[in-house]
Formats: sequence, C-alpha cells, structure tokens
Amino acid sequence: MNPAIKNTSGSLIRALHGKRKATTINLGIGEPSLSPNVEYFERATRWVAEHGCRYSTNIGDHDLRAAIAAHYAYPGLNHADNVCIMAGSQEAVYVAMRTLLDPARDEVLIVEPAFPVYAKIAALEGIPFRRVTATAETGFAIDVDAILGALQPQTRMIVLCSPSNPTGRVLSRAGAKRLADGLTARGGPPVYVLHDEIYREIVYTDDAGELGKVYPHTVAINSLSKSNALTGLRLGWAIAPHDVMAQMVKMHGWVTSCASTFAQRIAYAIFEADDLAGHRPWYAAQCRLALDAAREAGLEAIEPEGAFYLCLRVGDPDTIGFAHSLLEERDVIAIPGDIFAASLRGWVRTSFVAPAHALREGYARIAAHARERAALVPAGGPSGG
Repeated sequence: MNPAIKNTSGSLIRALHGKRKATTINLGIGEPSLSPNVEYFERATRWVAEHGCRYSTNIGDHDLRAAIAAHYAYPGLNHADNVCIMAGSQEAVYVAMRTLLDPARDEVLIVEPAFPVYAKIAALEGIPFRRVTATAETGFAIDVDAILGALQPQTRMIVLCSPSNPTGRVLSRAGAKRLADGLTARGGPPVYVLHDEIYREIVYTDDAGELGKVYPHTVAINSLSKSNALTGLRLGWAIAPHDVMAQMVKMHGWVTSCASTFAQRIAYAIFEADDLAGHRPWYAAQCRLALDAAREAGLEAIEPEGAFYLCLRVGDPDTIGFAHSLLEERDVIAIPGDIFAASLRGWVRTSFVAPAHALREGYARIAAHARERAALVPAGGPSGG
C-alpha cells in the first residue's frame, strides 16, 4: 500500500454529502442545480452517428482546441497547440503540477483559502508546498504582496483559484498585473502560475483579472462543469505555453489516454454557440438572494465577487464538529471553513444554488445552531478542531 495514499484523508465534502437524506437542506456540494442545454448533446449524438465514437488524439480534437484558444485569446497562448483537453479540470490540475514540478528541488505556493485538491496532490506526489493565506481582517482578499513576499529560490509554481472557492473573492486586473510584473522582475527560471479559472464565467464584478492576459508563464485551467452545469461530463482543459505543453500531453496520455470523444463534441457545440456565460444572470440573482437571506438570519457573510458560494461566520472554533452536528441535529449540510484554510475556522461555506425557500430556511437553521452551540461553550471555549 502506498503510504502517501493511505495517510491522505478523503473528501469531507463528499462524506457529508453522502449522509444527506431526502429531507436534508443541502448547501454543501459545489454543483450547479440548473439543467444543461440538451441541444448540445443532440448535436454531439448526430456527429457520433456519422463519425463513430473513437479515440481522439491524446491532446484532443483540433477544432475544439482551436475554439478554446480563440475564445480566451490569451497572448502567446492562443493557438490550438497551447490547449490540451482533459477529463475534467482536476485532471488538468494534477497533470500540470505533476509535470512542471520536480519534487527533489521545487516547491509550490498555494494561495488559500482554497479547495483542498491542490495541497492533496502536492502531498501525494511528495512536492513541497507552502501556503499563503488570506485572513478575515482583509475580507479574505487575495494579497499579491503576500504572494510575492513568500517567494523563495525554490518556488516554481503558484496555485491560485480566482474567483475563489470557497470565498468568491476575485483577483483584480491591477492585482494580476502586479503579480505578473513582480514575477517577471524576479529573474531566473520562470515561476508558473496555475490559474484555476473554473468559476471564470460566474462573476459579479467588472474587475476580474486573468493571468493568461498578462503573464506568459500561466497555465490556465477550466472546464464546462460550473459554467454550463455539466459536472458529470468530465470535460476540462489546460492552456499552457508551448515549451511545456508537449510534456503535459505526454503525462495526460499515460494518465487518461484521451478525453471522451462524445464530451468533446458537446464542448465544441457549446464553444461554437459562444454559450459559456448564459447562466451568469441566474447566479447573480441567487447571490443577491443569499446575501439577503444571510442578513435576515443575522449571519456575517463574505460578499462574493464570483463563484456560487457564501461563507458564513458561525463563530464556533470547532467548525468540523459544528458541521457534523448541524447535519445530525438540524438536517442541513454546510462545509467547515477550516478544510479550505486555517483562517476560515469559525466559518462555513454554503453553496447558494438551492431554491430561495431552502436558502432562507437553511440559513435560519445555521444561525440557530450557532446560537445554541455558543450558549453551550464553557468560558474559555474549546481548543478547536
């Protein structure tokens, strides 16, 4: 048994999700509740009827890669050969980290709060990593100066998710430019920025920075899972510089061979129709609804600039215990903040894709549970969890 696998915990998000009942108000898992547009499936089915459903090349279908490159049009990253189609964005993250980092000499900086997958991959692959953690004092804003200040000679990659899962905070255009300028001025071997753009199409601000537009050593990761409510399609991609893409494709080929041909035809139909941001108005309305519901419940929230999460302050330092008891006693699933960063202890992440009545009732139950738990905590409080 590989000890790295044996000693790595599974997903708490999935564990809580697995305990849900028919009556549960599920504000936990990060999955859209909208239905996808079946027209794109029908187009793909017609294509398969004519051409079959054979392997694609390792790197993916050329027409889809060209469409992705043209859609994002990142300077120097805007050719089909800069794009590799993968089985979801998490494979793309894994392939990028596994390919570009030498565990014997490199390290990666992970900007937190963040989805746990980046740290898990680093730990599993023996890649040294350090965290750059935003705090409540700054509203969990992405701190470019802290990122640049954390660089060491061995730093070879920065992992950044913007819009952020879990906080919804966004790196501004000025922040992206400042980060790019700081990394360029550093000299020496390039520091790659893995920009996880999985929530790029779900933004509520006009000032969202994109590293691919300003920094040539960007590896941009994305998929159709969140933008088009296609989490089960498992279709993602990486956009990367020419000098590393060949090695990433090699790694991808041995891990997965190629992405699903049928999924690639669906994706091509979506890009051909330029239909990646069609759900944004619905999420913007849900965001406003969630903020109103949090205020009605008397809960402090981090106002998101993107994604579909609302982090709520519950005050309980044993946030994991809070989440388990919330499910057991109140039949509500919310995710403990400290799985994303130590600075989010005392907060829970909620997904605001649920119907309005479920959000209001769920937030009311979270607030009541927080008040009840606070009344039970002895003077001095617990040591944390």
